[in-house]
Amino acid sequence: MAINALGYLGVRSDRLDDWGDFAGKLLGMQRIDRGGKALAFRMDDRQQRLLVSDEPGETLAFMGWEVEQRDDLQTYAARLERYGTRVNPGGRDLCDRRFVKDLIWFEDPCGNRIELFHGPMIASDPFVPGRPIDGFMTGPLGMGHAVLHVKDIEVMLPFYRDLLDFHVSDYGLKPYGLYFFHVNGRHHSFAMVGSGQSGFHHFMVEFQNLDDVGQGYDLALQQEDRIAYTLGRHTNDYMTSYYAYSPNGFFVESGWGGRVIDPQTWESQQTHDGPSFWGHERLYLTEEEGRKRLRDMRLEAAAGGRRSPPVADCPWLFGELTRHGE
Repeated sequence: MAINALGYLGVRSDRLDDWGDFAGKLLGMQRIDRGGKALAFRMDDRQQRLLVSDEPGETLAFMGWEVEQRDDLQTYAARLERYGTRVNPGGRDLCDRRFVKDLIWFEDPCGNRIELFHGPMIASDPFVPGRPIDGFMTGPLGMGHAVLHVKDIEVMLPFYRDLLDFHVSDYGLKPYGLYFFHVNGRHHSFAMVGSGQSGFHHFMVEFQNLDDVGQGYDLALQQEDRIAYTLGRHTNDYMTSYYAYSPNGFFVESGWGGRVIDPQTWESQQTHDGPSFWGHERLYLTEEEGRKRLRDMRLEAAAGGRRSPPVADCPWLFGELTRHGE
């Protein structure tokens, strides 16, 4: 029994035209109209990876997590109900709207809607990106990752770790509590930021080609106040990325070169280097709010010579190294 990938995300917004431009023209997803009140977006051969709906409620509408076997849905449902979480079956209409065969849904301790599903539907026509890109890193790694603000990590941690079997990849305690979780070879598919707030922090999509990230960065720079974090590289998953403001105000990370681990042998650890080796200047923060503190952590890492392992010239060797977490 296992949850094995982030399958899809749902967002509420009354800015559908803005989302059409942002997800389609900037991120490079394929736009699919779902009637006057919703837009869907493809990233690969799946029918739907992102759904944006004009309806009332919190910004994050749902997170969809894929399970290995159909029977896993009932196993998780029974476990969650023993814990005291109300679990709802997904009817045929809901499954059709999510383009899956079966699902259940429930809320985490902070009220975020979680959907567990089995049997994603595959499109009959090829993926057509919204701008010229080589594609996204999806497949067994899933859609990407999702990160939440949380008021109390001590409440959320056991829910995801012990009930949903999310595995801690690593965690940091400075400048704030950060926990990263894997459900497959992607270094993290989910994370929590102990900011004392609630809501959606960001989601990440990973591109197959670094140039697709860079060209997206150029496009974002042409839009006033679109960039939230400058181009940089993370210390834990080695992702080279930038963050843009979505039409809703939360961030979307566009990345390349993320670390692939071996879930069977990975051991969680505390990190001390801060979030980034270089870059990722938080343009949305003032110096007093932590921008300087994060910059100083990057400069300290640079002064100490800390950096990610070199990328091997041989694609096969690089694949083997990353597969074993080296």
